[in-house]
Amino acid sequence: MMERFTEKAEVLLEALPYIRRFNGKTFVIKYGGKAMVDAELQEGFAEDIALLKYVGINVVVVHGGGPQIDRLLEKLEIESRFVRGMRVTDEATMDVVEMVLGGKINKQIVTLINRHGGHAVGLSGKDGELLLARKMLVRVEEPGRPPETVDVGQVGEIVKVNVAVIRSLDAANFIPVIAPVAVGERGESYNVNADIAAGKIAEALAAEKLILLTDVEGIQDASGELLRTLSSEQVAQLIQGGVIGQGMIPKVECCVEALRGGVKKTHIIDGRKRHAVLLEIFTEEGVGTEVTWQVRKRATKRSGLGAR
Repeated sequence: MMERFTEKAEVLLEALPYIRRFNGKTFVIKYGGKAMVDAELQEGFAEDIALLKYVGINVVVVHGGGPQIDRLLEKLEIESRFVRGMRVTDEATMDVVEMVLGGKINKQIVTLINRHGGHAVGLSGKDGELLLARKMLVRVEEPGRPPETVDVGQVGEIVKVNVAVIRSLDAANFIPVIAPVAVGERGESYNVNADIAAGKIAEALAAEKLILLTDVEGIQDASGELLRTLSSEQVAQLIQGGVIGQGMIPKVECCVEALRGGVKKTHIIDGRKRHAVLLEIFTEEGVGTEVTWQVRKRATKRSGLGAR
């Protein structure tokens, strides 16, 4: 019994340097995948977010909802198509995206965090013109074919983040939970990839960390081995070589863009693990891939507090 208590104390002591280091810092966390649909993982995520706020970290949650959108589109007999990881969004699809993301899912996440002691507030990117966007055209490059620019409909790229909305909530001790639906200059709605939205928000806030939850262990090499650290140069090589697939491309590219925009650390982590967020932030090994600018020599474990 005493050994078990001692182990718990050691876990807290391992976390202490990170708690001290990150107090007052801003983390932007993209919530999606299985972590959003598995009841146990939902509870664990809400507990993680509430705890981060209580130890002095300013948390901003940006959520997806792809599987839920897919199910409703299927019921409505609306075809789902993707180009380079982006959902092709016509007017009917946009209505479904707004309904699912800004309505049901957003409120469920807010309720769950509040039930676990946090003080969350749900927002769409259209609220207070939080996310301003313009139409995105996707460039597709495939081996053996000339590059092609594809119109994917009402898919937007963010041109401005109104950080005053987020900072006012942080200052009042609230946790912003943001649905990635943006507004255009003429009031039109845009579907924004949640990973990209999280990255742009992290840039605008000069966040300490951008953390993306996924349904895989992390980024893997051609042999299937987990890459615990990945440089921006390696990202380009793995995309060109087809090792990083369509669905993962927006994630790694938004990590690189966030680093270029001033975010200090970016992480792609395994959201299928309970308390994945805490394990990534407060332990030495972490639970995924850290995307960096430089190639860093890796041992089995990450190289101490300085590497985080």
